[in-house]
Amino acid sequence: MSDDLTQHYSQILSILGEDTQRGGLVDTPKRAAKAMQFLTDGYEKNLNDVVNGAIFEADTDEMVVIQNIEYYSLCEHHILPFIGQCHIAYLPQGKVLGLSKFARIVDMYARRLQIQEGLTKQIADAIQEVTGAAGVGVIMEGKHMCMMMRGVQKQNSSMVTSVMLGAMRKSDATRNEFLRLIGK
Repeated sequence: MSDDLTQHYSQILSILGEDTQRGGLVDTPKRAAKAMQFLTDGYEKNLNDVVNGAIFEADTDEMVVIQNIEYYSLCEHHILPFIGQCHIAYLPQGKVLGLSKFARIVDMYARRLQIQEGLTKQIADAIQEVTGAAGVGVIMEGKHMCMMMRGVQKQNSSMVTSVMLGAMRKSDATRNEFLRLIGK
């Protein structure tokens, strides 16, 4: 795939009128292909491998919050970056997920072409699936280059999406506890 991507990036640069043999661009198609493979490596991962058995028995049913997980993704409409922070809460039912796995789950889904709304839901569903939690909440904040660099060019705009599952959706008190703990 890398050779194909490199060739396509070279063609794109040529179509734009660039000389792909000038000093600064000689290796650009190869670097761009490598970057794109990294930015979309979530397609090569699956939830079971990412979690890698890091589910642990725990005598707790109190809310667990992981906040300010930074993410970088590419908009499926323009292939431009959107970046931000993800906040996750869940209500364990006798088992907890290893802490680093939350960031790995966020990265797995973020490193695919998509929209923030879908990303938020994928993360919530994945955490629900692997933990069997009584409730899961995911809030994502993002700044979208497709809105900042082109189109309406609004530099200070941001987007917030949320998905609440189970008790996080059904109980105002539980949802409000999550929001309070992340300062919202």
